Amino acid sequence: MTSFSGEPISSQTANAACGGPQGGGMDSRRTSGVAEVSPKYTAEASAGYVSRSASAGLNPAQVGMVCPPGYKQTEVGVIPADWNTPKFGEICTLINGRGFKPYEWSTEGLPIIRIQNLNGSDEFNHYQGYYDPKIFVQDGQLLFAWSGSRGTSFGPHIWFGGDALLNYHTWKLVVRGEGVDSGYFFHILKQLTKQIEDSAHGASALVHTQKGEMENFFVPLPSSKREQTAIANALSDVDALVSELEKLIAKKQAIKTATMQQLLTGRTRLPQFALRDDGTPKGTKPSELGEIPEDWDLKTVFELAGCQKSLFDDGDWIEAEHITDKGVRLIQTGNIGVGRYIEKDAKKYIFEESFEKLKCKELRKGDLLICRLAEPAGRSCILPDIGEDKVITSVDVTIFRSSSEVANREFYNQYFSSSDWFKSVLEQVGGTTHKRISRSALGRISVCYPNAEEQTAIATILSDMDNEIQALEQRLNKTRQIKQGMMQELLTGKTRLV
Repeated sequence: MTSFSGEPISSQTANAACGGPQGGGMDSRRTSGVAEVSPKYTAEASAGYVSRSASAGLNPAQVGMVCPPGYKQTEVGVIPADWNTPKFGEICTLINGRGFKPYEWSTEGLPIIRIQNLNGSDEFNHYQGYYDPKIFVQDGQLLFAWSGSRGTSFGPHIWFGGDALLNYHTWKLVVRGEGVDSGYFFHILKQLTKQIEDSAHGASALVHTQKGEMENFFVPLPSSKREQTAIANALSDVDALVSELEKLIAKKQAIKTATMQQLLTGRTRLPQFALRDDGTPKGTKPSELGEIPEDWDLKTVFELAGCQKSLFDDGDWIEAEHITDKGVRLIQTGNIGVGRYIEKDAKKYIFEESFEKLKCKELRKGDLLICRLAEPAGRSCILPDIGEDKVITSVDVTIFRSSSEVANREFYNQYFSSSDWFKSVLEQVGGTTHKRISRSALGRISVCYPNAEEQTAIATILSDMDNEIQALEQRLNKTRQIKQGMMQELLTGKTRLV
């Protein structure tokens, strides 16, 4: 027997650990129906059983196989005693799609479901000839992309794009009989996709698996379809919340992007800055960037830093020999997101001696850091207070400092996150393997800007939008974590709903 994690499990050992050849270990007082077992009870029962087993002289390996009353050890781990573990191929038929040829494509007929369509693309090829009814797909059909990208296309999907035909590289999953809820089956597949990916053929981003391998996976399955449906509904409710949050974030981000395009170019002026002293609307003037507001200025980034290298300089050249697990904190390119600082779990430091020997440039809270390395090159963030005594950054990061009278750092952090800015940077990017822009090229890029008061007003509006989006993203991440916890509890039977 093989578990989802690929670890062999002895049936004899599992049965012995659970109290008998049938994997019983059930409370003799248990009556008909499904008992509700809380995680707390499960943990306490398991701890007590392990203690009793140790007293009886079982070795550590045997104790590790112990499961609490009402549960049994199986090919997929510890599950309720009234659950089953059929093989994938015993409860589901896998039907592969058809490899449509380019000359068969049409602009009419049924759409062909390709991998990109499972990832949200609404660009379809069509087919209007004869087809095997087996590859016909309708709304609600469970599909599995057996060849695709890890974490995105590879894995299970539920189709809701209307009548269509299935292309190659995707299975249509037909659940057999009336004893399996397809919604539950979908969530089981989502939970197990990582294990399936680990056992699949292929490396790096792309992966594929074979039909025979899929059919041999074991599935933890409640014997009651009512319990399966209850689990599926609970998880689907959370999925719906995740989907709504994702849509709301995308909508808010689109609004923010449009607002940036208007305010950072002066195409739309805030009311308090839109009129001249005589009450007439302000006009525009020509510049190398096109038409800009008549009262805005144009300078290069280096000019905004007063043409002083000390105010527009790169970080330090740090090599592996300087790295340690404590000392002076090193900010890397991965810490710089588009307009925001990103803290990483794996923090890097350099020796205090290296800091002194290399004469490193010490960062200050509020420094504007511009990453010269893709992707995308030119992105920036403002360094927050990260609770470190000394902080430096790497050579691929430019430290931008300027007088607040000339440049509001919040304003330029927004400016350096705009599509126009990234377009200007891309025109200067060099390199083949590692795309980067040099500091000198970065400093030559021209930007337009208003006076300090208008910069502050624009930055405040855009920062408020960022804060709203980040709050939604935090809520989304928390909801996803809750979903993962629910899957761990419900799909293993640690928590019972019926």
